[in-house]
Amino acid sequence: MYNFSNSIDVYISGFPESIQTILEEIRKTIRHAAPEAQEAISYGIPTFVFHGNLVHFAANKKHIGFYPAPSGIDAFKTELSVYKGAKGSVQFPIDKPMPLELIAEIVKFRVLENQERAKEKIQKKK
Repeated sequence: MYNFSNSIDVYISGFPESIQTILEEIRKTIRHAAPEAQEAISYGIPTFVFHGNLVHFAANKKHIGFYPAPSGIDAFKTELSVYKGAKGSVQFPIDKPMPLELIAEIVKFRVLENQERAKEKIQKKK
């Protein structure tokens, strides 16, 4: 499922410089918010993994897709209401400043959520 050998660097390098800058800002924000997460390529896009999928992101023609799972969208429904999105995704327009603080908060939420889920699995095994 995860491809740890095909790096996010390769993915990012395939875009124009202006998009690369945005993608690197998002990557740095996620790394800072989830320092224990591993980088991977999953579903052909940059993914951070910590006790399972944490978040994905991808560049599109007019937006950056951010995929924090449906729970990440639900928990920040009010903050994300100004953006287009769906059950497990949100679209941040490329021509507007990226909401990096909001991305960081969502990632931290997902880290805690995945940690809890991992603890529950361990408790069930005992």
